[in-house]
Amino acid sequence: MRLITLVSALAALHFSTATLAAETVTAPRVLAHYGELVHATYADAHASALALQKAVDAFVAAPSEAGQQAARKAWLAAREIYGQTEAFRFYGGPIDGEDGPEGRINAWPMDEAYVDFVEGAKDAGIIANRTIPIDMDTLSGLNEKDGEENISTGWHAIEFMLWGQDLDDNGPGRRAYTDFVDGKAPNADRRRAYLKVTTDLLVKDLGDLAAAWAPGADNYRKGFVADAGNVAKVISALGILSRGELAGERIEVALDSQNQEDEHSCFSDNTHRDVVANATGIRNVWRGQYVRADGSVLKGPGVRDLVSAKNKAVASRVDAQIDTSVKAAEAIPAPFDRAILVGTPGRSKVEATVVALKKQTEGLVEAATVLGIKRLNTVAPD
Repeated sequence: MRLITLVSALAALHFSTATLAAETVTAPRVLAHYGELVHATYADAHASALALQKAVDAFVAAPSEAGQQAARKAWLAAREIYGQTEAFRFYGGPIDGEDGPEGRINAWPMDEAYVDFVEGAKDAGIIANRTIPIDMDTLSGLNEKDGEENISTGWHAIEFMLWGQDLDDNGPGRRAYTDFVDGKAPNADRRRAYLKVTTDLLVKDLGDLAAAWAPGADNYRKGFVADAGNVAKVISALGILSRGELAGERIEVALDSQNQEDEHSCFSDNTHRDVVANATGIRNVWRGQYVRADGSVLKGPGVRDLVSAKNKAVASRVDAQIDTSVKAAEAIPAPFDRAILVGTPGRSKVEATVVALKKQTEGLVEAATVLGIKRLNTVAPD
């Protein structure tokens, strides 16, 4: 009898605790934690860009193969973190609002000849035109000038400078470090300057984004987390990244064209990891969890908890769908430009990722409905 009473008491305690947990997961709490998560991710992205800057500075000061490899390694490490911040886009925030730096940071695809020499055009690009100053203002002004593929700054400009054109079917670009050595290649001095300035600009822009989301400041974060209605923006950003941007622009376009120029990080052959990072960023926001660069885990109430408080079945289903998408992305083999080709073993892995992302987007729409959001936009804005 006492055992039955104890079991009943424990059941009642579990029920009351679960009810209390559900009651305390509110939109303001979720937004407050979202602000922490966004800042932590941008802070890590900025710190990793500073590490890239250090490696680039060492390389341009004394170009060597080892220095080039160190800079490439730092770029890849920083890219892993930045890719997760893509889940913070698509609602006019600091990254892609009016005058936001997104186009300067991560625009693609890139016409390599706009910046430097390419096969068959040894005198192409800004670097070869010695009348053009190489400084932050000039390069910022030239970014996307007279064409969306006229990319002069950001991750992919730096990537191109470090790897060069990818002319290898089975690997990344093989730019020689001697391209940066005076007497070994024309315009080596300007190439060194270009790499340094674009890296410095990336560091500055990421620092500004971290500051916009810093705690205890009169900044964008302060106003954003104070408006409970912004939960709709948070979940809409996940839907747009999931369907319109990642499944659509970044994967389906490449599957349709089978063209290397349509992959995100084509010079370094890092596109498969870009996809994983983007998918992980969606999961981070959904769950309110982020594994920081130092290995520590930031945890708190996420969109999932808000949905679960109203409909546990939907929350669990979407959670599983998002996990499936991340696992599908992780299964995409490198290099991505080979995996997208018809008849290759990797193509089915890429296609499976698209299917998973579309399914999770449907789930996110259902989750939004649970939260009273009648129409969730999942189309990437122009």
